[in-house]
Amino acid sequence: MDKLLDLPRLLPLADWLGMAIFFGAWVGYAMFARRRARTRPSFLGSSNRVRRQWMLQTTFREVRVLDGVVVQQLSSTASFFASTTILIIGALLAVLGATEQASDLVREIPFAARTSLLVFDFKVVLLVAIFVYAFFRFTWCIRQYSVGVLLVAAAPEAAAITDEAQRQAFADRAGRVMGLAAESFNDGLRAYYLSFAAVSWFVSPWAMLAATATVIGVLYRREFRSEVLQALESP
Repeated sequence: MDKLLDLPRLLPLADWLGMAIFFGAWVGYAMFARRRARTRPSFLGSSNRVRRQWMLQTTFREVRVLDGVVVQQLSSTASFFASTTILIIGALLAVLGATEQASDLVREIPFAARTSLLVFDFKVVLLVAIFVYAFFRFTWCIRQYSVGVLLVAAAPEAAAITDEAQRQAFADRAGRVMGLAAESFNDGLRAYYLSFAAVSWFVSPWAMLAATATVIGVLYRREFRSEVLQALESP
C-alpha cells in the first residue's frame, strides 16, 4: 500500500499527461466515431446495413443452414480473439512476476526512459486492463451472436410469412442484434490497436503520444476513408 501511495510522486508529470491524453483520445474517438456515423457513411454503419439486408433475405429462404454457418463463422472469429487475449493477459501477469528482469530488458532499448520497478509494474497493469476490456467485449460479441443464431432459428417459415411488415420487423430486430455484436467486436479490435500505443509508453511518454495519434489516424482512415467503405457505398 505504501508503494502505491508513492506512485504519484514517482511518475513524472509527462507520464500522467501522456496517460490522460491516451485515454482521452480513446474515449473521445469512440464518441466521435459514433456521432459522425450518424451523418456520413462509416465502415460499421455500412456493414450493418448489409447485415440487415442479410436478415431480410433470410426470411425468403426455406432452408437457413447457410445463415447459421455464417453466424457461427463470425462467432468463431471473436472466440479466437478472446482466447488469444487470455494468453496475452497470462503473459503480462507472468511479467509482473519477473519485473526486475523485464525492466532490465526494456532499459536495453535505445532511448527508453529509466523508471522505477513500481512505475514499470504500473505500465504493465495498464496493459492488463486494456486486454481485460478487450476480452469482455469479445466475449459479449460471442453472446450476442449466439442470440443472433437463435433469432435465425426462430424465424417463421418463409411460406408462413404473408405480411411484409412482419418480414421487415424481423429483419430490423435480427439485423440490430447482429450489428450490436459487430460493434462489440469492433470495440475489442480498437483496444488491440491502442494497446500498441500503450506499449510505446515503456519507451517514453512522448513515444506514447506519437503512437496514440498514429493509431487514431489509422482507425479514422479505416472507419471513414477505406476502400472497403467505398465499395460498400457504391451503387
